[in-house]
Amino acid sequence: MSANLDAKKQVVEEIKARVEASKSVVFVNYNKLTVAEVSALRGEFKKAGCEYKVYKNTLLRKAFNELGYTQFDNDLNGTTATIFSKDEVSAAKILSEQVKANKELEEKVVAKSALVDKAYVDKAGVAALAAIPSREVLLAKMVGCLQSPISKLVYVLDALAKKEN
Repeated sequence: MSANLDAKKQVVEEIKARVEASKSVVFVNYNKLTVAEVSALRGEFKKAGCEYKVYKNTLLRKAFNELGYTQFDNDLNGTTATIFSKDEVSAAKILSEQVKANKELEEKVVAKSALVDKAYVDKAGVAALAAIPSREVLLAKMVGCLQSPISKLVYVLDALAKKEN
């Protein structure tokens, strides 16, 4: 076998390992990004524990097909960056926040699709993932919902106790 073929096989195995280790994988069209913009995006993803990588579409397609995900064949064309994330929403959320913060990125960086918890998610689904509040916010809301009836009961009992005095 040629050294080039061996190198490609190693890259396919690397992609498969990263996909299996990630809870979500987002594909992004990064058309006409400058080096500075790519570096800034990579930095933001790295802060959140995500990894921004660019692979050849043919190698991505081969790795995903070997894993049994053939839905991505149509999405893996043109300029494609891959974002691997340890949780379900970080990659989509950071991508959305960066595009909102920098309007110049709006047409340069567009989500194509994603693999979230071993399921295909289309472009609209990636936008919906970005709209989900963070884990901390969801936990705070849940605690507030659980605490609300108890605090109302305490308020009523306190009002009754003051009324009797």
